[in-house]
Amino acid sequence: MNTVKTVRELRAAVARARAEGKRIGFVPTMGNLHSGHVALVEKAGQRADFVVASIFVNPLQFGPNEDLATYPRTLAADQEKLVAAGCHLLFTPDVDEMYPQGMVEQSRVSVPGVSLGLCGGSRPGHFDGVATVVTKLFNMVQPDLAVFGEKDFQQLAVIRALVRDLNIPTQIIGEPTVRGEDGLALSSRNGYLTPEQRAQAPALYRTLNQLAERLRAGERDFAAIEADGKRALESAGFRPDYLEIREAGSLHQAAAGDSQLIILGAAFIGTTRLIDNLSVDL
Repeated sequence: MNTVKTVRELRAAVARARAEGKRIGFVPTMGNLHSGHVALVEKAGQRADFVVASIFVNPLQFGPNEDLATYPRTLAADQEKLVAAGCHLLFTPDVDEMYPQGMVEQSRVSVPGVSLGLCGGSRPGHFDGVATVVTKLFNMVQPDLAVFGEKDFQQLAVIRALVRDLNIPTQIIGEPTVRGEDGLALSSRNGYLTPEQRAQAPALYRTLNQLAERLRAGERDFAAIEADGKRALESAGFRPDYLEIREAGSLHQAAAGDSQLIILGAAFIGTTRLIDNLSVDL
């Protein structure tokens, strides 16, 4: 695996692969990789001949009181995981390479509709930062396909929308959430949890499953189901941020006649914010 730091090096390496007739797959990350990221890289390798990954902790998507400064940076370990997963090229730009004019004067990409509410409501500007950096990375790599995890379901919806609306010729592939044996969705932020909090954390996924069973049993009072779920999280030691039932395709508020639903939740345990979701096919 080759590691490059500049857009010029990146484009040159991708151009060589494309000149050889190779299909380009791409997995953008913020590093501190775990088994979920490895699954994304492996999926890209199944669908493409040349796999590019990026590691960039994007300041544009962090709020002023969020964990930009403390976000784990583990490049050497990440490189080992990427090599084992079959990655061919790693792009590790610094902030000046990604935003040479500075972030204040950086053009922004905003995706209406699916960006609203949920994490978009809790983290103002977050999805503008995500959409902007992903658009820049797509322009730099120009991949045939890109793979994203379904754990960040709203983010995946935002990326699908921007690719559609901006006519970006990249196929977006969603990869199912990778979980620990106790059901906790793997996340780089799980490393912030104390042992006691880590033992409590799977209650988020258990709660989503309990709500899903009520939906499958025919209940349609979504507000009551959501309220009960929040109380369950509070009883398990969480401070709920949101817990909502949405229509899976549009992320609109769920209606009684919808057959494809998704339950999305975010909650704090201590100072760590965890997110998860569960699809419900009715």
